[in-house]
Amino acid sequence: MKKVILANLIVLAGLISCEPKKNFEKLADGIVLKPTQGQATRAVRLQVVSDNIIHVTASTADTFATAQSLIVLPGLEGKKDWTLEETNDALVLVTKSLRATVKRTTGEVSFADSTGQLIVQEKTGGGKTFTPTTIDKLATHQVQQVFDSPGDEALYGLGAHQNGQMNYKGQDVELIQQNIVDVVPFLYSSRNYGLLWDNYSISRFGDPRPYQGLYGLTLYDKDGKAGGLTASYYVKDNVVKTTVEDRIEYEFLETPQVDNFPKDVAQQGKVVWEGSFSSAIPGNHKFLVYASGYFKVWVDGEQLFDKWRQGWNAGTNKFNVRITGDEKHTIKIEWSPDGGAYIAVKHLDPYPQEDQDRITLSSEVGDEINYYFIKGHNADDVIAGYRYLTGKAPIAPKWAMGFWQSRERYRNAQEMVAVVKEYRKRGIPLDNIVLDWQYWEDPKWGSHEFDLKRFPDPAGMMKELHNDLHAQLMISVWPKFNTGTANYDEMNSKGFLFVRNAEKKRKDWVGAGYESTFYDPFNAEAGKLFWHQIDTHLNSLGVDAWWLDATEPDMHSNLSIEERKVNMSPTALGPGAKYFNAYSLMNAKGVYEGQRQSSPDKRVFILTRSAFAGQQRYGAATWSGDIVSRWSDFADQIAAGVNFGLSGLPYWTMDIGGFSVEKRYEQATGGETLNEWRELNTRWFQFGAFCPLFRSHGQYPFREIYNIAPAGTPEYNSMVYYDKLRYHLLPYIYSLAGQSYWNDYTIMRGLVMDFNADGKVHNIGDQYMFGPALLINPVHTYKERSREVYLPATDGWYDFYTGAYYAGGRTLKAEAPLERMPLYVKEGSILPAGPALQYTGEKVTDPLTLYVFTGKDATFTLYEDEGINYNYEQGAYATIPLLYKESTGTLTIGARKGTYKGMPEKRKIQIVWVKKDHAAGVGLDVRPDQVVEYTGSALEIK
Repeated sequence: MKKVILANLIVLAGLISCEPKKNFEKLADGIVLKPTQGQATRAVRLQVVSDNIIHVTASTADTFATAQSLIVLPGLEGKKDWTLEETNDALVLVTKSLRATVKRTTGEVSFADSTGQLIVQEKTGGGKTFTPTTIDKLATHQVQQVFDSPGDEALYGLGAHQNGQMNYKGQDVELIQQNIVDVVPFLYSSRNYGLLWDNYSISRFGDPRPYQGLYGLTLYDKDGKAGGLTASYYVKDNVVKTTVEDRIEYEFLETPQVDNFPKDVAQQGKVVWEGSFSSAIPGNHKFLVYASGYFKVWVDGEQLFDKWRQGWNAGTNKFNVRITGDEKHTIKIEWSPDGGAYIAVKHLDPYPQEDQDRITLSSEVGDEINYYFIKGHNADDVIAGYRYLTGKAPIAPKWAMGFWQSRERYRNAQEMVAVVKEYRKRGIPLDNIVLDWQYWEDPKWGSHEFDLKRFPDPAGMMKELHNDLHAQLMISVWPKFNTGTANYDEMNSKGFLFVRNAEKKRKDWVGAGYESTFYDPFNAEAGKLFWHQIDTHLNSLGVDAWWLDATEPDMHSNLSIEERKVNMSPTALGPGAKYFNAYSLMNAKGVYEGQRQSSPDKRVFILTRSAFAGQQRYGAATWSGDIVSRWSDFADQIAAGVNFGLSGLPYWTMDIGGFSVEKRYEQATGGETLNEWRELNTRWFQFGAFCPLFRSHGQYPFREIYNIAPAGTPEYNSMVYYDKLRYHLLPYIYSLAGQSYWNDYTIMRGLVMDFNADGKVHNIGDQYMFGPALLINPVHTYKERSREVYLPATDGWYDFYTGAYYAGGRTLKAEAPLERMPLYVKEGSILPAGPALQYTGEKVTDPLTLYVFTGKDATFTLYEDEGINYNYEQGAYATIPLLYKESTGTLTIGARKGTYKGMPEKRKIQIVWVKKDHAAGVGLDVRPDQVVEYTGSALEIK
């Protein structure tokens, strides 16, 4: 009997041991798993945010951080309607749309759709890396998360970066806030999912290694001798020194070599490095050139770069060289400092290709690995998920969708007002005049007060702009305070300033040079005081919008990244290194929340030089910073703007014509240089007319249309044409702004958003859709009078100007005379347009013109509201659904829904039919085919 009992106990024990060990805790909205394998990851948490969103957190501790995310909206409650499936080796969280699986042993997470079809998975083993580090005596980690990525996947987003990067698959992107670089740690995949990386520190996509000096290579001089490159220093045309150098490191202000660089070479000369390099390590070697001034690079006789950048804003340029053995590759670098002294050439040995092709997200500082997975049926779904997490984008005021004129800078009130008067006199539409920095009395930077000698009656100036000229005023407001000013003292007395820059007694380069520092927006009370100071001196006068400049933050140009981190430390929340990328987010937050309280009936509008995830919820748009007036920079803006839209933020713009200008343009009075200047601005203006925000700005020469080219010239006529066209299309454009709020829409759309099934579009970075109807194809090469345009395969296309029809799925050599850039309209589109306007609020949209591009069914919803306030949030708006059925040739103008103050009860609607056998272009002079009266009830027109 004892033997039988013992045998039964053994069998029972065996059965018990076969059951999976419970190493997890079930939560109301998810699970916490303790992986069983010995590794750094002690706990992995999966939380169900919605049917399409899973929040993943991994920790080296048994618990998780409790601090509220700066990116994600507070108060988001996890979803309770989900189920848990358990197997021996995994746990599966199941929603209506998703199956999120986490392995019990490693904590490795994968995501599949409801049928079990894999969408994306973490690298085998989990792909999580925690590297201990210490920041300001705080023990923390460097963190990294790796995902597998199939070969046909395309990846986008991550903010706005230069160098023309479009599809990031297999590429590297440094997520470091800088002038001309905007960071949004959100990634969109052509497989229709998104990853939101919830981390504020300096981060990287792709290769996580920072670039090193050239010492990883074997360098040879121009005679073939190992040891370094031949460096020839010139003053004018004369060589003053020749030496051999194994490094090129004139990178930052505090780099010792910068102080020792020959002043005569910097001012009047150049350096030429030449020779060759080799490596015993085969593979794809990476190079980075960080430079200001003029620089050219040749490798193996091929010129890779010919660029210029202003001395105080060096830029990054990358290239790769594949080395297969011990062969030598020639290199030549020619650098003319142009008065500055910043250049560095860096290198990285090859990264394993299988890792390069994966998705790797890494950050310098992170207590945890923290990301959100978002599933969608298309790009709009994924971006809607991003905004569900981070906040909706309030509708921009209607005037902001018109044309903005700016320059650096209007020196007094008379000069600025005269520009608006000149636009009105010439009949050129304009809505917003922009007052750049230094309207204050020198040296009272941060006072937010007008210099009364140059702006003697600010209130009267505002009244004239608003009441007489029907223009808005945006004004530059910096988070910067000169020492000795009243606002500095008030901020400093409360401990609201970053003190290091002032303690270092660094002087800016303005006038005589002044000591200054920035305030800490991570301190909520400091943000309130910052707004109070703005409110007192500017908002109370009726200023319409805020240009929040230098929000990287750029406390002092040309400092190293390490010094920049120390310069903004400590924040009220912790070390500057931990919160480095989020400054502009918190700065915008204080201004948005402050104005909504002070002026609740006026829409907040903010323009910032930096961006971060979630910033769209604060009424903030972003421009691409102090780019230069060069064709290459122009071309780079297209992909930068498109990827910014794919990052989830709908409002983007840039300095039309480029901000900083070479001396050759400043001094041009005629000839080829003046011709190129006018053509550059004209082509850039054509592109700008089809960006979410339409804004001209830059240094001298003056940027007003009539100052760029005289009336009657092709350049002048073209710019005026596109300005008027923008206003003609305002019903379409403002409807897109409305959709961006109500439906989380994206205005500036990478082709992958609407034609993902056509794989040919995945790498196109210089074409995009502007809303659902318009295919935009900027001309970004000097003297080009045609360009290749790919027409996506799923649709036919109409020429915007003539109505000529073209089948999709082919590349056209499209005509592009100086006066026009190629535009096409997708068949199956309804394009609403309005009457000629001088400013957006001049009159109601009557008549409304509907261009109907036949060939497929079409829909569009016309959106209208009061345009200047938040009454739409309480339902004060109207929509008119528009539907075209190809099978019956019927256009239905649906019943109007909703109402708002000032809404026209009735209006004329003009219909222009565009068909394969009935061509018609878009324009104010187009004759309608039919005219009907609309009173709000549904109409059918054939």
